Amino acid sequence: METITTTTHNPARCLELIPAAEDALYVIASKWTMRILLALRGGDKRFNELQRHLSGISARVLSNELKGLELNGLIARRTLDNGTVLYMHNDYADSLKSVIRELSLWGIQHKQKIRNKEI
Repeated sequence: METITTTTHNPARCLELIPAAEDALYVIASKWTMRILLALRGGDKRFNELQRHLSGISARVLSNELKGLELNGLIARRTLDNGTVLYMHNDYADSLKSVIRELSLWGIQHKQKIRNKEI
């Protein structure tokens, strides 16, 4: 993985990095992505278990989200001998920890800033 340093502002380099940032946001920006990943961190789950855990998600949306997460390598899908399908968290999903932490912190700060403007 490339290490990016930010010592000086380089507009050309910023333009090169925009597509990578857009790709990353595309993968994680779904309403359900982080919720699904968090649910699977608690252990392997069958489809119906996940759907019950994620209140408000339809079967169709969950199916599409799981396919996308599997395609992007963020979860694994395993079919047991009895035909039961399990979805599981994997190590690659852990690579999102710092990204999600930073986005969350920024989101908290942003919400506070917006609230303070409205008062």
